[in-house]
Amino acid sequence: MAFVDQARFHVKAGDGGNGCISFRREKYVPRGGPNGGDGGRGGNVIMECSTRLHSLIDFRYRSHFKAERGVHGKGKDMHGRKGKDCYMAVPIGSIIKDRETGEILADLRNEGDQYIAARGGKGGLGNPHFASGTNRTPRVATKGDEGEEKWLNIELKLIADIGLVGLPNAGKSTLLSQLSAANPKVASYPFTTLEPQLGVLHLEHMESCIIADIPGLIEGAHEGVGLGFTFLRHIERTRILLHIIDASSEQPMEDFRVVENELKAYKEELLERTTLVILNKVDIAEPEELETLEKQLVQKGFQIASISGLTGQGIDELKVTIGDILDELNNPSNVSPQNNPDENDELSS
Repeated sequence: MAFVDQARFHVKAGDGGNGCISFRREKYVPRGGPNGGDGGRGGNVIMECSTRLHSLIDFRYRSHFKAERGVHGKGKDMHGRKGKDCYMAVPIGSIIKDRETGEILADLRNEGDQYIAARGGKGGLGNPHFASGTNRTPRVATKGDEGEEKWLNIELKLIADIGLVGLPNAGKSTLLSQLSAANPKVASYPFTTLEPQLGVLHLEHMESCIIADIPGLIEGAHEGVGLGFTFLRHIERTRILLHIIDASSEQPMEDFRVVENELKAYKEELLERTTLVILNKVDIAEPEELETLEKQLVQKGFQIASISGLTGQGIDELKVTIGDILDELNNPSNVSPQNNPDENDELSS
């Protein structure tokens, strides 16, 4: 099944039912008076978050959503039934935008979150509302209001605790399969991953976390080159970035620079995200070059982990490291003062 993370759709709320003009006519009841019922309210179009959905594929087959109109009022003070609401299930992480202005109307992040995409029209009033001392037989009723109608855009930003980034063929999909039960396509050529993949990492003494494998980035990805531009939005909501580097590459630091520059060009605040640099394929890397690479990254202030996604070397240690980082993010008060150099400088001054 294809992964769809953008779509447009049309919503039409139900029109309100019309009010009724009617008079009470019964034997032995003189001057019965007006008894026209009110029209029912039109149904709303409501979007609701659901964990059962993981992409916007349904919008490829259906793009028009219409709620039921309200029923017209009737005589004998019978009010019209309100129209049934139209519910639309969308995946968690959906962003609703106005198609014309691009304004963000709703950001649905949690199971059960709802957004009324189009409101139904109010029902019309029956003629009893227009009765007065001087007009006891009003022959006036109002029509129901029209329901809202518009085109909207929907975008999906996956909500994951951990995002895997790196150049194509750095080993992200292999690492995902090692950390979780996911079974992404793995091959020795670039762009094996053509769409985001999700996996669940089970940690001891902690709740499980979600990992998102983002298709490989290349230079110019933020401008639409390659596949990165299409899926860069999915790393915006991750709490931790795992930056995977092919340690056996001829220029690993240059590979690192390319991805860092693309993240900065897309959204500079991503560079401030908690990042763990993972040196992959250490089983085939030259020991001297690996040691030099580790020193360069440590000097830049990055926490690193060395693994081999193919053989499983260092995977258990990596899981422990990820658990420690998540624990620090969940409980920032547990971080000791000596781990914050800026704070120490202020104290010493």
